Amino acid sequence: MHVFNDPQSKRYARIAGLFYLTIAVAGGYAIAYVPAELFGGKSAGTLAEIAARPGFFLSGIAGDVVMMLAEVVVTAMLFFMFRPVSPALSLAAALARFAMVAVMATMLFFQAALYMIATGAMPLDGMTGAMRADLGDLLRAMHDAGVWIWQIFFTVHLWLLGALVLTSGWFPRLLGLGLIVGGTGYLVDSIHAFALPDMALLGILKVALLIIVTLSELGFALWLVIRGPRVA
Repeated sequence: MHVFNDPQSKRYARIAGLFYLTIAVAGGYAIAYVPAELFGGKSAGTLAEIAARPGFFLSGIAGDVVMMLAEVVVTAMLFFMFRPVSPALSLAAALARFAMVAVMATMLFFQAALYMIATGAMPLDGMTGAMRADLGDLLRAMHDAGVWIWQIFFTVHLWLLGALVLTSGWFPRLLGLGLIVGGTGYLVDSIHAFALPDMALLGILKVALLIIVTLSELGFALWLVIRGPRVA
């Protein structure tokens, strides 16, 4: 465990990068792939889709859990890595990322409720089928609202992380700029989904920014794994 005692070492950076890549894989599966397969373009209803593929739905929850556990490790490791650059900004970045994880963890309650209702573990005999279906759609909508909330915290984290990357001089400046500029895509996505869903321009802008931040995050993680910080 002594490797964790030297936050500026290449081994420390490599471990942080591997956890970051774990987040990318598990998060991509749980946040993007599973919902798209279960609900994308389908009209059977939230509970009906879950009841038809309960194991697949649970695999998405498992992906969420793996992602969040990796997030906790990455949050702590990035804090100590960048603390010599700016203790205040490094702490603020860690708190913002941890707040995001806390919101994600809260969203699991809605996932658990959906699973119990869809599989009959919570039959709700006092409600009609239509009422249960409406409740399922409401729980899914509340889960989606959680996404819009955690994206706000993640935007703040990426702004601060990008600033730390730029200030440190340990990484290519392009990565820092990509995190700051592209990270705004998460905020734009929340605004577009919640407040201005009919504004097509926001939809185009968020896609462009999210592509930038995805490439920047992957580049940052790979740089940690392959090169590590260029600390003098």
